[in-house]
Amino acid sequence: MAPEALQFFVTGTDTGVGKTQVSCALLSLLKDAGYAPQGFKPYESGCASLKAPSDALAMREAAGSTLPVDAVCPHRFKAPLAPGIAAARLGKEPDFRVTLAAWKRLKGGTVVVEGAGGLFVPVDSKRDVVDLIQAFRLPVVLVARAGLGTLNHVALSLEALAARKVPVRAVVLSRGVPGRDLAERDNRRYLEARHGVEVLGPVPYVEDPRMRRLAFRRALAPLVPERARAR
Repeated sequence: MAPEALQFFVTGTDTGVGKTQVSCALLSLLKDAGYAPQGFKPYESGCASLKAPSDALAMREAAGSTLPVDAVCPHRFKAPLAPGIAAARLGKEPDFRVTLAAWKRLKGGTVVVEGAGGLFVPVDSKRDVVDLIQAFRLPVVLVARAGLGTLNHVALSLEALAARKVPVRAVVLSRGVPGRDLAERDNRRYLEARHGVEVLGPVPYVEDPRMRRLAFRRALAPLVPERARAR
């Protein structure tokens, strides 16, 4: 019997904090546990090729999915800007009905949705990523930098999510650059104590891509039920 569906929305405190790496690691864990997951990246900008959005395709591969690109990522832009800004530069307005239709096809199963940038990054002229989270009604996995500055960024993000009554499943701390950061030692403990949220990581900086994927998988394993991981 297939396990009960699990769903997550992966967002971040900022851009470049490791959302796609978290999304892919989580999808691969779910796949290994027998969930048949799907990845969904409704908006992706900075695409070198509109036919091959790199983040969305990485998620599709991690899930072992065969969905067409349009189903995984309905809105794609070349400019490395917030999706709403990239669209406005082109004189376009991303159709939110397309987003909702794509989500409707996926929402019944196990799915990992990845946002763009942080919570208040615009996806069109009226909506930000946080509005997307609220519309999908999904628990959040919040990805943040591991070191100095993350206490403020995480607190602001958690406050914004709480104001919308969005549940937070976990915060994931990730180090994206080499070197030491004295703040890393205390950040996990402080965030858990101050905000009452589960904190995973910090995921260390590892230059080798394969080893880095393994590090993310180890950190994210608690999000997959133990009975499913034992399958």
